[in-house]
Amino acid sequence: MTETDSAVHPAWLRDLRDALVYPLTSNGRLLTTGVATGVTYVILVLSAFPQFSVQVLTRDPTDLAYAVTALTREVFLGTGWLGIGLVAVYALLTGVAVTNAVALIRRARRAGASTLAGIVPGQLAAGCASCGAGVLGALGFVGAMAALPFDGNLLRIGGIALLAIFLGRAGDPRTCSIDPT
Repeated sequence: MTETDSAVHPAWLRDLRDALVYPLTSNGRLLTTGVATGVTYVILVLSAFPQFSVQVLTRDPTDLAYAVTALTREVFLGTGWLGIGLVAVYALLTGVAVTNAVALIRRARRAGASTLAGIVPGQLAAGCASCGAGVLGALGFVGAMAALPFDGNLLRIGGIALLAIFLGRAGDPRTCSIDPT
């Protein structure tokens, strides 16, 4: 490891820590993170078994709680505590990323539209790349999910890694510099 590499890693870890702590700095940010985390968890669990989700929710949309609990149980039965933990960590990191992106978007609006055009696609790309398992199921590739090693947990780990990289690069949205040019 070179001197440059050793200098980069502590900075990235510090920025990751700052990004993870940012939602705790106000009640509104914490609420935004909690809502985004909950919505992400529900979407991930429902997209794990899309046919069941569609059948239950088209019959009676008020059965959302039943569908989420039943599918959480199915995720547990399929992948165990590791799978549930990975889904929960992914949902939490997504909540943090959404809260940080909202702050960046607010700052970018003041800086100009060209900066905003750079932030939004990055947030969408992080979200799309990370939900992998859910997207495969929603697109009808349930057979592909069954063929994945470790029941799709590697895909979940990959999504968590992408979100961690995104958060570590962005850091605390209050202190990151947004160059309007």
